[in-house]
Amino acid sequence: MSALAPTLQAFFTTRLISQRQVSSHTIASYRDTFRLLFTFVSKRIGKQPSQLEFQDLDAPLVAAFLDHLPTDRNNSIRTRNTRLAAIRSFFRYAALQHPEHLDSIRRVLAIPPKRFERNLVTYLTETEVDALLNACDRHGWTGRRDYAMLALAIQTGLRISEITGLTCGDLTLRSPGAHVHCLGKGRKERITPLLPSIIAVLQVWCDERQGDPLDPLFPTSTGKPLSRDAVERRIKLYVVKAATECSSLKSKRVSAHTLRHTAAMRLLLSDVDITVIALWLGHEQVATTQIYLVCRKLHQTGELNTSLRGFAA
Repeated sequence: MSALAPTLQAFFTTRLISQRQVSSHTIASYRDTFRLLFTFVSKRIGKQPSQLEFQDLDAPLVAAFLDHLPTDRNNSIRTRNTRLAAIRSFFRYAALQHPEHLDSIRRVLAIPPKRFERNLVTYLTETEVDALLNACDRHGWTGRRDYAMLALAIQTGLRISEITGLTCGDLTLRSPGAHVHCLGKGRKERITPLLPSIIAVLQVWCDERQGDPLDPLFPTSTGKPLSRDAVERRIKLYVVKAATECSSLKSKRVSAHTLRHTAAMRLLLSDVDITVIALWLGHEQVATTQIYLVCRKLHQTGELNTSLRGFAA
């Protein structure tokens, strides 16, 4: 019997789920990586996935798979590197379970990530923020939900997964001490303060929502949590509508992560200390937040076209 299959199963069930307790998004990403890898390898060497051995997944074949991603599937280099990270994580686990394959595993682990040109990541000006929020039709339930959701994202800088994971019980609106509690990246809990303006918006929404503490804060019409794709579609819809009143939005690609950058730049331009912003955004290292200092300098000198280069946290 092949040692590869049970080792891979143990990697998911024991290592990722039981020991590391990674998020469902990470599980799905790793699953897709090995699905693509095994499909590629099976076609290349003519063996069914269930028959593959460790020696079949040698460094040249794994490298060929990584080259196949941008060449044949038109994946970005960032996606290629993400797939490599999943493969390396598995092989590091396998090295401990099967030291007899250590030599071939070492060669796979030696495959480096590729360098790439980082794309411009956009943030919104205050005029653009107003236009985006005004595009929400608050005469209807969906528009009022979206208005509260986008306003919260812009003020707090929560990631899209954090926004969709919020429950009604995660909000504390009493003042002083109003805040939102979320489970962030790496399953780290975070408390983010709420300003008076967003407290008023959320109070109106919660009064209408009338949800139990464990109910999703921003549900679908059927009461289920919004998906990431649904949130991105709503943002795209409102950007198109807002662009008719604010022409600068026509040249920007706006996503949920753009709202996170907007929150960070608002704080920085208000002279909030960079270490506070790092805590606010849930960054593990202040160095991750340093890019905003460069962005502020360019903004103040007029050299920045409301964009910052290559930051995605």
